[in-house]
Amino acid sequence: MALTIHSTLTLHNSVPIPVLGLGVWQIRNGGPTLNACRHAIQCGYRHIDTARFYNNEEDVGRAVRQCGWPREALFVTTKLWNDDHGYDKAIRAFHESLKRLNLPYVDLYLIHWPETHARKESWKALETLYEEGLCKAIGVSNYTLRHLEEVFSYCRIKPMVNQVEFHPFLYQKSLLDFCRRHDVILEAYSPLTKGMRLKEPRLKNIAEKYRRSAAQILIRWALQQGVVVLPKSADPKRIEENAAVFDFEISNDDMEKLNHLNENWHCTWDPTDVP
Repeated sequence: MALTIHSTLTLHNSVPIPVLGLGVWQIRNGGPTLNACRHAIQCGYRHIDTARFYNNEEDVGRAVRQCGWPREALFVTTKLWNDDHGYDKAIRAFHESLKRLNLPYVDLYLIHWPETHARKESWKALETLYEEGLCKAIGVSNYTLRHLEEVFSYCRIKPMVNQVEFHPFLYQKSLLDFCRRHDVILEAYSPLTKGMRLKEPRLKNIAEKYRRSAAQILIRWALQQGVVVLPKSADPKRIEENAAVFDFEISNDDMEKLNHLNENWHCTWDPTDVP
């Protein structure tokens, strides 16, 4: 079946997750995030990814409440920040996020970073929140293969998602394959390399071939890898452009060319050496 803006993947607990989401990192609360979310929803996005660390949960919740769609039509993610690890602290932090969002539940709650201390107790807290029905799914972010193996060793409920930096210049194929084997959906943040690699000649050549922007090629590449993609933008035209990726397909040969752009290059945080 051809991908559309309404396409979903299915988490291992049978919850559908939209394949395209709006990331809102570094977009200010108090108007800009609200406007970005409103426009994205109008364009067909049904997935918004925020975090306590982003300081804009209020605007995300307001956009969801005011959009005219029933709550269950929107997929909202937020995350546990590093200061809030530990069982009791994580429970408290989740409820504070839920209060800021002013929503009855979140669709996905993630551990934002594999903070060295207390991440086992934090995962236990997420399992409790999930069992209480306060979040429809739980997962992790920035977890390497080693961190995933660790959580598998003690979890009662397996993570449903691992959100990581993912683009052709950081093509984490071993991690993607591991997640597939263990029925964990990979989500791609910074799929546009924060704009840093959009002028890469090999990428531009492929974009010109398809008469698309480099950003659209990066988003479509990630979608064809079978991951959830979270491009971030506050610009209405860019929000629209990032969603206009469902009327073409990258050939297998060009997908392979993009795969070979891998340099293990990070444009954001690198969790490789986190104990």
